[in-house]
Amino acid sequence: MNAPMNALISVSDKTGIVELAQALHAQGIKLLSTGGTAKLLADSGLPVTEVAEMTGFPEMLDGRVKTLHPRVHGGLLARRDFPAHMAALAEHQINTIDVLVVNLYPFEATVAKAGCTLEDAIENIDIGGPAMVRSAAKNWKDVAVLTDASQYATVIAELQANGNAGKISDKTKFALSVAAFNRISQYDGAISDYLSAIDFEASSASPVSAAPVLALFPAQTNGRFTKVQDLRYGENSHQQAALYRDLIPAAGTLVTAKQLQGKELSYNNIADADAAWECVKSFNTPACVIVKHANPCGVALGADALEAYSKAFQTDPTSAFGGIIALNCPLDERAALQISKQFVEVLMAPAFTPEALAVFKSKVNVRILQLDVSTNRNAMDMKRIGGGILMQTADNHELQLSDLKVVTAKQPTADELNDLLFAWNVAKFVKSNAIVFCKGGMTMGVGAGQMSRLDSARIASIKAGHANLSLAGTVVASDAFFPFRDGLDVVVDAGATCIIQPGGSMRDDEVIAAANERGVAMVFSGVRHFRH
Repeated sequence: MNAPMNALISVSDKTGIVELAQALHAQGIKLLSTGGTAKLLADSGLPVTEVAEMTGFPEMLDGRVKTLHPRVHGGLLARRDFPAHMAALAEHQINTIDVLVVNLYPFEATVAKAGCTLEDAIENIDIGGPAMVRSAAKNWKDVAVLTDASQYATVIAELQANGNAGKISDKTKFALSVAAFNRISQYDGAISDYLSAIDFEASSASPVSAAPVLALFPAQTNGRFTKVQDLRYGENSHQQAALYRDLIPAAGTLVTAKQLQGKELSYNNIADADAAWECVKSFNTPACVIVKHANPCGVALGADALEAYSKAFQTDPTSAFGGIIALNCPLDERAALQISKQFVEVLMAPAFTPEALAVFKSKVNVRILQLDVSTNRNAMDMKRIGGGILMQTADNHELQLSDLKVVTAKQPTADELNDLLFAWNVAKFVKSNAIVFCKGGMTMGVGAGQMSRLDSARIASIKAGHANLSLAGTVVASDAFFPFRDGLDVVVDAGATCIIQPGGSMRDDEVIAAANERGVAMVFSGVRHFRH
């Protein structure tokens, strides 16, 4: 980078920009700027040249055209090591631009506002900013391009290091270039998603100044994720894998967790931990969820962490070995001492007492994650298929007591109704076909992922027997309807006295009659919870 150096600064977000400009000026770098940014720098006592003065062409079209000019893009794109490029600059009296500081019009924030009009959205599509960023990022060896305030400190430090005025390392400039192209990709993706979602026919009855009608699923969707880390391997050791997060992940979701101790999380750890966390945070009272191979093998409510864990562990001690444990309440020493008796891969809670952490200090392989309990969930689910994806709204339905429809002569008791809601909530997180026996806020037997609902019911009963748990007086949740009475007979034979299922089968009357014949209560939820 040859002196004299020039920096062009044009930002929507003014955070930290005065301090950066002061550091650039202290290095003898000439400041160029536009509009409000130029005024801010001048008001701060910094010498600044307006871009319009540099180009000899005024801003026009309400500011839409101000930096789209050869004096700007020539200064950004010229290769300093190409004599022909430098000769062209000299011939046309164009100075190099060696530092570009640009952040874009706030399109994403604008369209996120309730009632945003199409006109407002369009006006917040930046044209000159992305064009300059692309030019500078392409010519990264000669131009440092900054697109976010978080980058300023690093650049200031390099400029000031060793008294080497104006020197920014190639490593930093390349990293800034990559970040710049990523930002442009994210920005264009957000614009594409928004415009692709507009139902023009439905919106055309309204003026442009009204909020457009947006389709739930846009004509094109642009995934925007940031890599968190490479993983040791994928689902199996011969597969490679990495973890990515949303650009702005919702609070209380797994990717926001803070790991307090333990080995690096594996692909399967992360998948199972997410299943456990999404399930446990759906309860409003102290709860524990133990997950093994993506399915809850034990779920329970309790007065505290110790009681919730102890009850959850009873459901299936065999499967709990090497499982993932999630609590929605703080973990204290008493609960930690009990949990430490089993082999656990991952332990999650919103808080840990110092004494609880001390219990696991010697168990260095146990991965301990701390994250906030939140009702935030993904709005959309995606599943990869050959050559495409399936996209759907997430299954965030929450069943209320008022939603239940009793369809039998026998009525559920108050305790049974509470257990029905608990069982239904658990079934929502069990792979289909799902059958869940519960009693007293505790799973008593879980049958998951079978091709036949009958087999799921039988497996749940078998597991309860292995755990020495009686299914007498339990309630049962079935994630989908019973197509025949045989499924109901199996769970009643096992000891169930109350059943919750969606209903909706052609043979509902037959199943209801069977429930009346067997003297059990049955309620319909009106929704199902397939989970494949």
